[in-house]
Amino acid sequence: MPTLIAGGTVVTAASTYEADVLVDGGQIVQIGRDLGVEDADRIDAAGKYVFPGAIDVHTHLDTPWGDKYVTADDWRVGSIGAACGGTTTIVDFALQAKGQSLREAIDGWHAKAEGKAVVDYGFHAMVMDLTESVRNEIPVMIEQEGIPSFKVFMAYKGVVQADDETLLRTMLIAGEHGGLTMVHAENGDAVYVIQERFAEQGKLGIEYWPESRPPELEAEAAHRAIVLAGIANAPLYIVHVSSALAVDEIAQARSRGAQVYGETCPQYLVLSKERYLEPGTDAARYVMAPPLRDASNQEPLWQALASGSLQVVATDHSAWPIKDHKDQSLDDFRYIIQGAPGIETRLPVLYTYGVAAGRMTLNRFVETTATAPARLFGLYPQKGDIAIGADADLLVWDPAVEWTLSVNGLHGNTDYTTFEGMPVQGAPAAVLSRGRVVVRDREFVGGEGGGRFLHRSPFNPL
Repeated sequence: MPTLIAGGTVVTAASTYEADVLVDGGQIVQIGRDLGVEDADRIDAAGKYVFPGAIDVHTHLDTPWGDKYVTADDWRVGSIGAACGGTTTIVDFALQAKGQSLREAIDGWHAKAEGKAVVDYGFHAMVMDLTESVRNEIPVMIEQEGIPSFKVFMAYKGVVQADDETLLRTMLIAGEHGGLTMVHAENGDAVYVIQERFAEQGKLGIEYWPESRPPELEAEAAHRAIVLAGIANAPLYIVHVSSALAVDEIAQARSRGAQVYGETCPQYLVLSKERYLEPGTDAARYVMAPPLRDASNQEPLWQALASGSLQVVATDHSAWPIKDHKDQSLDDFRYIIQGAPGIETRLPVLYTYGVAAGRMTLNRFVETTATAPARLFGLYPQKGDIAIGADADLLVWDPAVEWTLSVNGLHGNTDYTTFEGMPVQGAPAAVLSRGRVVVRDREFVGGEGGGRFLHRSPFNPL
């Protein structure tokens, strides 16, 4: 049966207007005022916004940390959390192990996600071991497998860090075939030296975590990646930008016409490094890389989102419980499992402290959470917009709801949220994934599975 979303305010990246939206066969089939449709399920959107379903292009579901730990959220739990937060598409990172082909890594991620994901999904290929055979796989991933994005770590020396040769070769091959290279921009060699020096000085408490990964090393790595991307004549996407210094590198490159794009995350917009002064396990929940920065970095990040110097807000969702996971090395920050949950809280935080606070427009909110991710990662126009023929991934957002973020009201498997106690405004009243109503009033109603793997198109610049 068709579904009619009636009486709402449709908001896209480009426009805002009053309209009904009719959904049938998993797609948007009609948009207009006062649509007289009989025999349709009706969702009353009066007083509410109708957004394109959000897209989170930076998640880590069912992902290992070494040989002992795996993230708490598998694909079912993680995708339910995404849906309840208004996200209808996930693009997750498929981790390549040493000696493994990209094909083997991707097959492993298909096995994790298939039949469990309740919203649509895709994969990025993470490149750690760039052998000749792996280099030959990159064009195949882009042209046949629907995976046109490749992540290279510039951090985590001795674990997943790649050298500049690997980074440049990846950029060259991906760029030649319509791929997009993504980087975690921190100078891993310098971080290693600083942390070793801190160890010699006995500075291993969590309060030293942000000092061991200073923003200058994020900016240096961003600059180096931008230079190499220019040499390769290839597009570059820098994940989880956390500092004003890194924003400056991206903004300067873009002003010169470089195809450089940047992403930030809610934690860097509203949390600061004072959190590391909290007691033991409380501080451990904020151990992530890059670390939380001085609060002076927050306004430059907001301004960069508003101006377009940064294009995307994602989450870096990496769900590790405190108990028996992040609490295992409180006396030596180097060995605390890094990462935090965020897949369900992204939109409430961004709407409250961005839109409602006057830092960004509704249209820019949609652009950074749905349209720009869809365009950059080969999902547009089927995803990221409200238009006839597009997938009916829709979020009915109630701006009047006021509530408080708490782990007890979320759907993940972690025992905390980094936003505990934070007041927020606005929440999903209904979420549709290809026309299926999967969420009502922040509660999942979608049943088993339902998500499909998305073959994404080659990179197309904004």
